[in-house]
Amino acid sequence: MDFTLNEEQAAIRDTCREFAEQEIKPLAEEMDATGTFPYALIRKMGALGLLGLPFSEEYGGAGADFLSYCLAIEEISRGDVSVGITMEAHISLGATPFFLFGNKEQKERFLVPLARGEQLWAFGLTEPEAGSDSGGTQTRAALVNDAWHINGSKCFITNAGTDMTTGVTITAVTGTRPDGRKEITNIIVPRTTPGYVIGKPYKKMGWKASDTRPLAFEDCVVPSESILGQPGDGFKQFMQILDGGRIAIAALSVGLAQACLDEALSYAKERKQFGQPISKFQAIQFKLADMATEIELARLMYYKAAWLHMQGKPYTREASMAKLFASETAKRAADQAVQIHGGYGFMDEYPVSRYWRSVKVNEIGEGTSEVQRLLIAKTLGC
Repeated sequence: MDFTLNEEQAAIRDTCREFAEQEIKPLAEEMDATGTFPYALIRKMGALGLLGLPFSEEYGGAGADFLSYCLAIEEISRGDVSVGITMEAHISLGATPFFLFGNKEQKERFLVPLARGEQLWAFGLTEPEAGSDSGGTQTRAALVNDAWHINGSKCFITNAGTDMTTGVTITAVTGTRPDGRKEITNIIVPRTTPGYVIGKPYKKMGWKASDTRPLAFEDCVVPSESILGQPGDGFKQFMQILDGGRIAIAALSVGLAQACLDEALSYAKERKQFGQPISKFQAIQFKLADMATEIELARLMYYKAAWLHMQGKPYTREASMAKLFASETAKRAADQAVQIHGGYGFMDEYPVSRYWRSVKVNEIGEGTSEVQRLLIAKTLGC
């Protein structure tokens, strides 16, 4: 086993770490307070090639490997998780479906500007009645006169309504399979499509600078060729998309957990009680040691899942394990970081307050902790 990053991976990690320190962290408090989408930061990230990291140069990407992408997500999220989830959702959910399942024309039309960071794209899976039960999709699309007529709604969609967002790929029921189950298809819906209604942004507990909205489709009509793959491929496609996305969310969670440790350690060395820094007290040392240990374990778990992904080996179980453990590690780290800060941790002037509010959704998005445990249990033969 060799856990050493190669030169390209280390360079991408270091570039993102520097960008997060110099460009993102100074704006994080203001972004959280105002909920303003960070257009300038996202455009700078696009110019650096970060929004197309894992895609081939042929289609505007940087040609980096999947671990490099995850390393970038970790470092950007260490700076601010709202920026991290914007990047992750754009790449893992918005652009990756085109990369994996799009034909050449779709890649040239849609993927190239996304990989270059000129535009953002969303992926619409979750619905009011279809959350953890992703197969419970109610949105429907009927093929009439060589065009898909779409009716339905989506909720909690990231990057759904920014000025840079040019469309969404949605799951829709397009028929019934021979076994009686729903035939689900992924359909490309450009923003300019009549009947595409973008809702107001949600008021959220965390991730406040990211864009999250509901979408509605009121007899949206798109050409028949506006699908990824073949009719009925949608369920298989989005399960593969979510597997990769879960590794990236694990990396995002590690980045947030590391930010919690950074702040807690710095504060513990500065804060004095009973005549000495509180970092000298064993109770605080144990908290910091536990945080550091769990973060390193979570990091290694997503490294392994990313490695399996790059080797073309099965990685569904490892992706679920990495996402589950990293998200819960981040929650524990945020809780302990606030505790180490004491009363100051309860105040929004300190970053740990923001971290604590933002961390909970890591256990929910792209598959709840309960869903991850179910998936892992299935691999055990349960």
